[in-house]
Amino acid sequence: MRILKKLLLLACLLFAGLARAAIDPAVLAPLAGNDPDARVEAVAKIGALATDEATRLLTAMQNGDVYATPDKKLYIVADDKATDAATGAIGLLPEGLDGLMVNNRLRGAIDEALSALKMFSPDRAQRLAAVTELQKSATLAQASLIEKALGKETDNDIRELLRLVAATANLQSPDAAKRRGAVEALAGSSNANLRPALQTMVTSDADDSVRIAAAHTLQALDSRLARTEFIGNVFYGISLASVLLLAALGLAITFGLMGIINMAHGELLMIGAYTTYLCQLAFRRWAPDALDWYLAAALPAAFVVTAAVGIALERTVIRWLYGRPLETLLATWGISLMLMQAVRTIFGAQNVEVANPAWMSGGVTVLGSLVLAYNRIVIIVFALLVVAGVWLILNKTRLGLFVRAVMQNRRMAGCVGVSTAKIDMMTFGLGSGIAGLGGVALSQLGNVGPDLGQGYIVDSFMVVVLGGVGQLAGTVIAALGLGEANKFLEPVAGAVLAKIAILIFIIIFIQKRPQGLFAMKGRSVE
Repeated sequence: MRILKKLLLLACLLFAGLARAAIDPAVLAPLAGNDPDARVEAVAKIGALATDEATRLLTAMQNGDVYATPDKKLYIVADDKATDAATGAIGLLPEGLDGLMVNNRLRGAIDEALSALKMFSPDRAQRLAAVTELQKSATLAQASLIEKALGKETDNDIRELLRLVAATANLQSPDAAKRRGAVEALAGSSNANLRPALQTMVTSDADDSVRIAAAHTLQALDSRLARTEFIGNVFYGISLASVLLLAALGLAITFGLMGIINMAHGELLMIGAYTTYLCQLAFRRWAPDALDWYLAAALPAAFVVTAAVGIALERTVIRWLYGRPLETLLATWGISLMLMQAVRTIFGAQNVEVANPAWMSGGVTVLGSLVLAYNRIVIIVFALLVVAGVWLILNKTRLGLFVRAVMQNRRMAGCVGVSTAKIDMMTFGLGSGIAGLGGVALSQLGNVGPDLGQGYIVDSFMVVVLGGVGQLAGTVIAALGLGEANKFLEPVAGAVLAKIAILIFIIIFIQKRPQGLFAMKGRSVE
């Protein structure tokens, strides 16, 4: 009999344990009240529990599925069933239910709490994203949750980030020793969002040791940020240089080698970009499983299409204007207007989107906060390959030999049997095809529209003139110099003044050295 009583008592205790509140009702009570600060604090406390029940309740609040009774009890309502937010008991809908009001401030607190709870996700990518996001806005109220996540984390990289996030949260601690420890722990951080807090601590913290530590950490952070910014400017300068190089490389052939001022060069870039767009549409319709490889078809297609357009222009208009630069400029300007209007008629005046393939999306993070975009890295490599290909064509092939011969002495080349008219056509087609490849690259950096080429025509001429007419090496060096100059001047003077300063420099440089960086050997266009 005693044994039976003990078993009954044990069963009662177990039942009481199962029935005890999943979330303390005292924590939930402010949510049904009218004090906005208390409601936000309650959300933070619920998020700090880091339990399935807390996640379920916050998600329900986010979706508008939480209701309150007149006695301030909270229920999660779904499928005509009410789940008590405190006990987890499921039953019928109580009388007097009213939807819990969630304003923008409370919704922001809920989103923040749910984002922090992702630190406990089994998915490493979700945990890493949550910790990275917390670096921007970790608060003292989240310190216990962060410490709990740190205790459970097994990935070394995420653990290191969590240590920095925990230190960021403890910067607001009332304990001077904790604040000093947090400041010292952040000495190796590259998080620019820490600067305001550290500056405040340097000037106004009540503890001398905290102020000294904050000054040392701020100095180390500023040094690291300056180094990161410099490397970032170098990278994005090279990225801009690769874009300028791809835009100018075709012009270096048509203008540099042939002496043709082709104002329609920008529209050849545009045609290459629209060809890429059409290839993307074709893959989406007929080969959706291979969509990530549409660029493999777009590159040769863009080259062939723009080369064909260039050959058509040379055979119908430009061949009659050799040696007459003013007439060539006016004729090609008119052609550029016609091409833009044709594109507007076919595709519309609005921009079209050319999406990056999955393998070109995202980037690699270096030095803590500097993100090197994959699409820009690929374009840099692509520009180098195109330059190498052009150099090989011009210097190691029979076509290149004929091109150089015709451009240097047309009469003599004709006397030895070279078809100068055919070489002119092929050279202009080659320059136009390279412009098409530049259009493919530009399509990966932004939207494609009828005015795409107008933004690059002036820069392309500046690159060619500065590098030296007809000089491939000069074009590469000029593109690199202009790209880096732009990226280092923009933070100081702004984008517009940086452009003006570069233009003034080029004008002065050409006045002193009309042949550009590299002089070209004499040629005859007779």
